[in-house]
Amino acid sequence: MCTDDVPRPYRPETPKHDGGKHKGAFAPAPAALAVPVYDNHTHFDFGDSPVELKAALDAAQAVGIAGAVQVGCDLPSSRFTVAAVEADPRVLGAVAIHPNDAPELAAAGGLDDALAEIDAMAAHPRIRAIGETGLDYFRTGEDGLAAQHHSFREHLEIAKRRELALQVHCRDAHEDVLATLREVGAPSRLVFHCFSGDAELARICNDNGWYMSFSGTVTFKNADNLRQALAVADPALILAETDAPFLTPHPFRGRSNASYMLPYTVQGMAQMRGTELDEFCALLSRNTESVYGSWAD
Repeated sequence: MCTDDVPRPYRPETPKHDGGKHKGAFAPAPAALAVPVYDNHTHFDFGDSPVELKAALDAAQAVGIAGAVQVGCDLPSSRFTVAAVEADPRVLGAVAIHPNDAPELAAAGGLDDALAEIDAMAAHPRIRAIGETGLDYFRTGEDGLAAQHHSFREHLEIAKRRELALQVHCRDAHEDVLATLREVGAPSRLVFHCFSGDAELARICNDNGWYMSFSGTVTFKNADNLRQALAVADPALILAETDAPFLTPHPFRGRSNASYMLPYTVQGMAQMRGTELDEFCALLSRNTESVYGSWAD
């Protein structure tokens, strides 16, 4: 599929610096990383200002982001993901039904059909992960939890059957996510996307060989739990992401996020770990390719 066939996603306008006070404005571009890294979780199809996918990736590449994993959350965004991985070699993909969407689909009698379409999309050679899936008790009430659990289990089975990585979305549900993983079994490569746990959960991930992907939230002033988790995380299991357009790192919290802003988070993580930046970037790149494979394939 050619680039012109791809639905028009979103990325930053020309960065404008105003001290971080203008909500929604984009931050200035950071200094480029000398050693390239990957944004292992982003949403190019979310945002406010439509531009071509290539422009978003060019902005990221200019600051040392070699590629990105575009993540689907429902059928439209998963279809977009398939189109995106065909349009630009700097994109790999993940497809799934978000846990907050599962109850609505189940109520309409369409969840299993949606899961079947996700399974079919997952056969594409540049779809390298199932996600984001998991459990979210923040936005879904008791009446929707059965659908979330069913959806999560089915996604786990798809990932294992297709030998793909799986990206976990977990909000206010860590114990039940862990219980499900113990009961159903995790795929060989599992990522806690936008890691939101503490040092105890990080140690559990270490013990199980599960990857921890840190977003801009690790730079927030009130995120001591994340910094403590990062401090004890096995270096071989650390990843970085934007979750753009959400979770913009400090000091630009409140603005729209984008893949070109990942160096702010990576620089902060290297400082927190007491690791030289180039060495840390090389580590992140190795870890990311261990999960998703090569972008060149």
